[in-house]
Amino acid sequence: MPSARLEQELVIKTEHRLGLLGEVSRLLYDMGVNILAVNLHADGEEATLRLITTAQTYARDALRRAGFFVEEREVVVLELPERIGFLCKVTEALARKGIRIDDLYATVSTGTGRAAVVFTCSHPGKAALMFQSR
Repeated sequence: MPSARLEQELVIKTEHRLGLLGEVSRLLYDMGVNILAVNLHADGEEATLRLITTAQTYARDALRRAGFFVEEREVVVLELPERIGFLCKVTEALARKGIRIDDLYATVSTGTGRAAVVFTCSHPGKAALMFQSR
């Protein structure tokens, strides 16, 4: 069964430059912070980096001290079984409840049978409640 929780995602908006992700990941690595989910989107000269880590507050403060502009936003983290069609069922269920997905990224850890989906939506609390394990 899927399980869901609300998280605060770190969002860094900065110039798109060579080595950006390496710089951020090195900073967190040196602090002993694990990156659980990451998304990088570049649009021309601008980049947006989204992160969920094992220590969000610690990571946020360190990134700010390093000169990054860091915002936080509420996201739904959904863990799903790795099965054909499960994402389809989830997104259709959200649509039936009138919940619009605004931004989404996902990953599958091969061999674990699990997938992780991170998304923002029109009603995050309602979406998380829909998929909490019983």
